[in-house]
Amino acid sequence: MNKFALGIISIAAAFTLSACSENQENAKPKNENEDHAEMDHSSSGEIPDGLTEAENPTYKVGSTALIKDGHMEGMEGAEATIVGAYDTIAYVISYSPTNGSEKVEDHKWIIHEEIPDAGEEPLEPGTEIETDAAHMKGMEGATVEIVSAETTTVYMIDYTPTNGGEEVTNHKWVTEDELEAVK
Repeated sequence: MNKFALGIISIAAAFTLSACSENQENAKPKNENEDHAEMDHSSSGEIPDGLTEAENPTYKVGSTALIKDGHMEGMEGAEATIVGAYDTIAYVISYSPTNGSEKVEDHKWIIHEEIPDAGEEPLEPGTEIETDAAHMKGMEGATVEIVSAETTTVYMIDYTPTNGGEEVTNHKWVTEDELEAVK
């Protein structure tokens, strides 16, 4: 084989391997059902009007818990400090962001108090209603579809992502089912 042909084959192989590597880096994690790149991981810690503190939460304010079921990259397996515990109705929602971004499916979580004029009773799956939640760009003011609802204790937490990211403060929201006691 001459040097010219060997050079062409080497260049083609390098391009092929480079393309495969790039596709792997840009691949979405298989367990993510939405893109949280535009999620405001930290918040001011301000809570919605009408939200009441849990009287006897499983995880007390100031305690730590392990995040066993994270809904963002770097959450699962991280140790969380409980900043607040509240009894409410937590919703999984789908919506089209007001900023024109792609539709978000099965976002966890917004809470009953982040829905103006929601009333007292849990909203039924399929209900379409506007939200005041601002967890992601384009969420506030969006019409959301309720996918599911559960009456639970939700927690505001601080944690350092397991993927080496910066500490997240006042993250809204995780449910009691997503946490477990630190061993």
